[in-house]
Amino acid sequence: MPTLVVVAVLVVGFVFFSQVYADVLWYNQLGFLEVFLKENGTKIAIFLAAFLIMSVSVYLSLRIAYRSRPVYAPDSSLQENLNRYQAQLEPVRKLLMIGIPVVLGGFAGTAAASAWQTVLLFFNQEPFGTADPQFGLDYSFYLNTLPFIGFVTGFLVSVVLIAGIAGLLTHYLYGGIRLEEKGLFASTAARIHIAVFAALFLLLQGVNYWLDRYSTLQSTSGKWAGALYTDVNAVIPTKSILAVAAVIVAILFIVAAVMGRWRLPLVGTAMLVITAILAGGVYPWVVQRFQVTPSELSLERQYIERNIALTRQAYGLTDTEVTPYNATVNAEAGALRKDAETTANIRLLDPNLVSDAFGQLEQFRQYYQFAPTLNVDRYDVNGETQDTVIAVRELNTAGVPAGWFNEHVLFTHGYGVVAAAGSKVQADGKPSFMLSGIPSTGVLGNDKTYEPRIYFGEYSPDYSIVGGPKGAAPVEIDRPQSEDSDTESKNTFVGNGGPNVGNWFNRLVYALKFQSTDLMLSDAVNSESQILYDRNPRDRVEKVAPYLTVDGNAYPAIIDGRVKWIVDGYTTSQHFPYSTPQQLASATADSLTAGGRTVALPPQDVNYIRNAVKATVDAYDGSVTLYAWDDKDPLLKAWQKVFPTTLKPYSQMSAELMSHVRYPEDLFKVQRELLGRYHVTSVDRFYSNSDAWSVPTDPTLGAKTTVKQPPYYLSLKMPGQDSAAFSLTTPFIPFTADGEEPRNVLYGFLAAEADAGIGKDGQKSPDYGKLRLLELPRSVTVPGPGQAQNLFNSDTTVSQALNLLRQGASEVINGNLLSLPVGGGMLYVQPVYVQSSGASSYPTLRRVLVSFGEKVGFAPTLAEALDQVFQGNSGATTGDEGNVGQTPATPPTQEVTAQEKLQTALQNARAAIEEGQAALSKGDFAAYGTAQQKLQKALQDAINAEAQIAGTAPSTGGSATPTPTPTPSR
Repeated sequence: MPTLVVVAVLVVGFVFFSQVYADVLWYNQLGFLEVFLKENGTKIAIFLAAFLIMSVSVYLSLRIAYRSRPVYAPDSSLQENLNRYQAQLEPVRKLLMIGIPVVLGGFAGTAAASAWQTVLLFFNQEPFGTADPQFGLDYSFYLNTLPFIGFVTGFLVSVVLIAGIAGLLTHYLYGGIRLEEKGLFASTAARIHIAVFAALFLLLQGVNYWLDRYSTLQSTSGKWAGALYTDVNAVIPTKSILAVAAVIVAILFIVAAVMGRWRLPLVGTAMLVITAILAGGVYPWVVQRFQVTPSELSLERQYIERNIALTRQAYGLTDTEVTPYNATVNAEAGALRKDAETTANIRLLDPNLVSDAFGQLEQFRQYYQFAPTLNVDRYDVNGETQDTVIAVRELNTAGVPAGWFNEHVLFTHGYGVVAAAGSKVQADGKPSFMLSGIPSTGVLGNDKTYEPRIYFGEYSPDYSIVGGPKGAAPVEIDRPQSEDSDTESKNTFVGNGGPNVGNWFNRLVYALKFQSTDLMLSDAVNSESQILYDRNPRDRVEKVAPYLTVDGNAYPAIIDGRVKWIVDGYTTSQHFPYSTPQQLASATADSLTAGGRTVALPPQDVNYIRNAVKATVDAYDGSVTLYAWDDKDPLLKAWQKVFPTTLKPYSQMSAELMSHVRYPEDLFKVQRELLGRYHVTSVDRFYSNSDAWSVPTDPTLGAKTTVKQPPYYLSLKMPGQDSAAFSLTTPFIPFTADGEEPRNVLYGFLAAEADAGIGKDGQKSPDYGKLRLLELPRSVTVPGPGQAQNLFNSDTTVSQALNLLRQGASEVINGNLLSLPVGGGMLYVQPVYVQSSGASSYPTLRRVLVSFGEKVGFAPTLAEALDQVFQGNSGATTGDEGNVGQTPATPPTQEVTAQEKLQTALQNARAAIEEGQAALSKGDFAAYGTAQQKLQKALQDAINAEAQIAGTAPSTGGSATPTPTPTPSR
């Protein structure tokens, strides 16, 4: 039996060791071993300190209580029972005297080790250089010092309580405390024991009372975050009194332990309890109810000012540029002539819808896939910057034949990047690819020669075995030899992408980690083999920078000949004074996270956030590079002191990398939630909440949805800007309480400049991250996104045309509704996609919806739709004109004629419907039949015109608008 126990312990020990050793190999291969050692070294140090303090305290309490036990003969049945328990415990007493402290110490150490970040920030903190308005202390005290002192105090309170209770139970078990006819009896040793632990508890409670004074600046119990009038004038003074009183009562207990007089400490304890109830609870309530509530605005004014100012500072909103925007709703001819930079880059390709089109046109094999939501970036093409929808052709593990060799050795990587122009499509509605195919070709590829293999991505396998000796035959499936080929080329990974598993010990370690005997026994594992795992870019950044909260969207870019995933990392805190907290999961939720198309952030409360780090993950070898982006952030400076070799200055970014850095979505979502209320800096308006805004719900999901509209990346020129810039945008509508019908008119429009520039002299653009907020007048009712969508849905011409598009089992899909401040007002643009039935179908862009004020345009091209709205001539330059890869469906004169035919046919159809309804109301069935014949002819004319516009031959028999021939899946 002992042999089995020893063997079991050795096996468990080796399994644990193998997991640690695997982590060491992983971090060391990436060059971040410092992070692993510092993090785990800190955890071990905290664990040992907490373990020793708790276990020694409990042991001493037990030991002292046992050694001071009274010796007497049993004189009652109760004592006889206790003696019986003592006799039963005696054989294992020594084991329990050690085992109980060890177990309790283990629990305490494990709980304390989780505070490793709090400990490291305290010892490496950097000052903010700004003091709080109440106590005059640097903000670093609240973010770093106060949490650490609170952690230590809370731990010591636990130690005192647990050790004290353990000692009291021992005293009771051995008769030091017992019930007698006269009442409760306690020996002198027991009374001293109680007095000491009571004194220690009260001293620590006094420290807590003192710390509570500072914690009021982080309070969220009032209407506004921070210390308000009642806190400053009632809570803080009473906490000071209670802290002093607790220390005095503690001293009384020490005196009682020495002198044996217990009346004063007992009276003092009772008075402390009464004082805590009256001064800590009743008095603040009285002040709040009878002094503050009747005169709330005047008394709370300065504290509201603090909340506004420090909330804006904590979330990076202080420098928001607010501009009154006297928007018009009158669409005048030529109104868009001054907005050519914006209208030329209006993105018609919806990255949230076109993944299926990318898949059908560019997947080529069942073992490839594209993400359900693609990304928007910008690239220089022929000297011009164009918004681009970009995606990575990743490995689809579901399409890989089953079997360990296939899943982990043969199919190891995806292949290539596919990019399409954002502002235009082909004549048949397909994406206009700028980089596509296998091998990659296109206008973007002319100067974008790059390593196309994707070993590290969002959908990579859990692990793969790659690499081999030089000259050995390649094993991995690389790619189809060409787009139409039925054979695949082979490849061998060359690089440093993962730990080596060429020796038997490392193979055994990873066989245990992944619970795979095949990994241990397979002859596919050779002396040069590497194992690639933890391959999701976000996961890799989270592991090498555990102090960061990572943005939910990692996006790919071709940078310096490599495909790089760019990942944004945030430093956060929930301890900033006077700042209103936000839950990240709630603040960043929108229609994309609700549908599971993008990653949601954790339900973590924060009241301070900075985009401190830009990280890149190489899609070929998985190498991670961290750049200190916000090098003025004190929290990041502290972590740089903790991990001095892991972060590079952003000045070391290449110009090409800098040109693809963009403002992060999740930070923008958090900021827009706050700006809905904190765009107001006037205390009176803020107090009345008369100008609160909210983010509109996504109108493409229907009128009843409660899910927010996501922000959109667009290249636009905001009013007051010198030139167009790649920006992240969102509209605002009036705030409505729960249960109220939203008033969907536009009140504001926010854009964050997302372009960091090209990294000249190692510097980012001074305007990067600039928040520009347009505030619309209340005298003019400018439709919000919901009203714009309703205009589209209720327009008779539009609805009839859409009904035609739906014929033949086709589905009409509304694309993202874009908001653009152009033409002196607000322009809404929505691409309309049509998807036919069938397994190989995909959405194609067929129409563009446009609205400005109450005017609606609906046409095959953006230019035509704009002209319909702006009196026949918008003056706009659009992506429909003169773009690479754009082939007109018909000659211009024919296009205009076909459009006129369609409009005439729809008008005739509407007139025939009205004529038929009038005939029915009169009971004239002959006239009704004639009207139906007119309706059928009008519909057929509309179908023929629709086919002519699409560039296909008109149908001869009641057919629907032709749908594109599906590309066969390969």
